[in-house]
Amino acid sequence: MTDQLDRLLQIMAKLRDPKGGCPWDLEQTFKTIAPYTIEEAYEVADAIERGDVGDLKDELGDLLLQVVFHAQMAREAGQFDFGEVASGIADKMVRRHPHVFADAKVAGAEAQTASWEAQKAEERTAKGKDKDADMSALAGVGLAMPALVRADKLQRRAGRVGFDWPEANQVVDKIEEEIAELRAELPEGDPDRLEDEIGDLLFAVVNLARHLQVDSEAALRRCNGKFERRFRSIEARLAASKRSPKEASLAEMEALWEAVKRDERRANRNA
Repeated sequence: MTDQLDRLLQIMAKLRDPKGGCPWDLEQTFKTIAPYTIEEAYEVADAIERGDVGDLKDELGDLLLQVVFHAQMAREAGQFDFGEVASGIADKMVRRHPHVFADAKVAGAEAQTASWEAQKAEERTAKGKDKDADMSALAGVGLAMPALVRADKLQRRAGRVGFDWPEANQVVDKIEEEIAELRAELPEGDPDRLEDEIGDLLFAVVNLARHLQVDSEAALRRCNGKFERRFRSIEARLAASKRSPKEASLAEMEALWEAVKRDERRANRNA
């Protein structure tokens, strides 16, 4: 395994070599590569969702290349190298799993999650010795995360220090309140206010999902997949009569949508 990793590191170094390297690779920076890193992580998730193990292997390779790329640029700048990245995460895993690598005991997965968060809190406290360190309960929740994921993490962090609704029903009440506020803004049509109210509504829905132990990002991906599947079925049924959605009325397409839903339910019952 070491040989394969060394080969990849050497290839990346050659691509970034000012003498004979790749012009495109040489032009890249942390900032320009970051979107590709995010994209590759999503492609890993997509391969998992589709259950395609072959694609998963390829996408993990692409994601590993992103880590190697960033590490190479940092090495060139004298900041750190891949070895330090690997050593740092190895040390962190040992430190955060004392029940595996030391004598600590945990009762189960839930207890380990609590232990993990306690370790992270201790690490933030240690960093707090630096006068410039951000000691907020929300520190370290990355700005580049998908908005739904970041909303969930912000809420979880706030919840750990007591800023949270005790019951899910209270969150439902909050959602209804946000819908009412959105309705009140509709007649005015102010884009900024509408964006603000829609944001509040989405944030509240994420909060409800969290209280119900539902992954809001996964739930929306599932809904996206369901919508795509059903809409493609509408297109196929219209194509059978040599028509496109542009040539069908909304009422007809809604009827087809309901027919697709009935067919899906029937197929699920018979599965």
